Amino acid sequence: MSVTTPDKRHKYDEAFKAEALRLARESRSTRAVARQFGISEKLLYRWQQAQVVAEAGSVEQAQDPAHRALRAKNQRLERELVILKKALSSSAARPGE
Repeated sequence: MSVTTPDKRHKYDEAFKAEALRLARESRSTRAVARQFGISEKLLYRWQQAQVVAEAGSVEQAQDPAHRALRAKNQRLERELVILKKALSSSAARPGE
């Protein structure tokens, strides 16, 4: 008689991962996004680290302070761009002002 335990690992598709990573990047709260998606914070942190390494090309480059500073600045500028686009579309929607 053999007793099998159910596989507790979940498979998440790339669209799910991409959306979780996008929201974590935009909200700046990995914990809240993990809770919202029903996944562990550790898993989301692993996905974030894997994404950073993939973007940088290597673990060493991903950990380089200069590269990290540039990546942080780029993310901040991307957030500012989104805000400015929303402001521009909002003002364009009100032609009478």
